[in-house]
Formats: sequence, structure tokens, C-alpha cells
Amino acid sequence: MIDISACLMVAPLVVPLVLLLTALVYIDSPGPVFFMQLRTGKGGRRFKMYKFRSMVPNAEELKIKYAHLNELTWPDFKISNDPRITRVGKILRKTSLDELPQLLNVLKGDMSLVGPRPTSFSPETYRLWHTERLEVVPGLTGLGQVSGRSNLDFDQRLKLDIAYIERQSLMMDFKIIFLTAAQIFIGDGAY
Repeated sequence: MIDISACLMVAPLVVPLVLLLTALVYIDSPGPVFFMQLRTGKGGRRFKMYKFRSMVPNAEELKIKYAHLNELTWPDFKISNDPRITRVGKILRKTSLDELPQLLNVLKGDMSLVGPRPTSFSPETYRLWHTERLEVVPGLTGLGQVSGRSNLDFDQRLKLDIAYIERQSLMMDFKIIFLTAAQIFIGDGAY
């Protein structure tokens, strides 16, 4: 209920911003404005997660070409100066505005405002101790996003996710939302 109410409250601010960003993404790199990717949610259920496209349209195909530049351990994939990222995409990623369309996922019930970030890899990739994170609805932001973001590998983020799940409270959620807003301006670990 809180998730839906919060989304509806910010809608008057978000809708004009989404329209502006839609135009900027398209002008900078013609093609689809949104990027949809299967993510793993509660109970291992796969769902389509929405983002503003921040890379060239054929970025997924180019992933193989740039695999040798991956800076994180498998199953993660991150390149700090990823050549696939567009000019507008750099700004969107640095400010996390590329994540804004995920408010639709929150409204659909696929995601919550706060929780473990959904992974792009399937639940079969998880080791047994990883599966605890699949007991809750994934979030738009979470403890990992305010504690290092992309500077953490999957196992480090998993430990934070499990700590969040075991200590979850409304007060902790508000603290994470506040820290997320601050993180947008700091931009540490966002690339």
C-alpha cells in the first residue's frame, strides 16, 4: 500500500521528467527509448523490468565483444567506462534516472520501493545461501545501493540483502530511501 501510494504521490513530478528523458534518450540515440530485461523476483519468478535505455541499441550483442573488460566476478558484468553507454546514458546512470521507469514495476507489484535489487540472471545461478534473497519482493533501491553499489560484488551485495531481510522495518526502509536520494547526488559506484 505504501509503495503504490508513494508512486501515485510522486507521479505529478515524475511524468513530466519521464517525458523529457524520453525525448533526450531518443535524440541522443535513436531507437527504443526503454530497455526491458528479464529479472528474478520473489520466489525466483522472472519478470520484465523497465529502464531508460542508456546504451546503444545493440548493447546486448556487444556484451560478448567486451566480456574481457568485465571488472566484477561472474555472474555480474560491469565496465566502468563501458563503450556501449550513450552520452545521455552516462548522465542517466550517474544520477540513477535510468531506473525511473521501474516505478511501473512497483505499481504492477513486481517490485517494491525498497528491497534487494533484482538480478538479471536466473535463479538457477544462485547458490543455496543466495536463495534467501528470493524470499522477498525485490526493490527499486536497497541496502546494497546505499552501501557501495557497483563497487560490491554479488556475494557482498547478497550479504547486505540478507542483513536487510533479517532486520527489515519501516524505519529502515525510510532510511534507505533517504540515503538513496543522497546517493543520487554523490554518484559513488554508479556507472
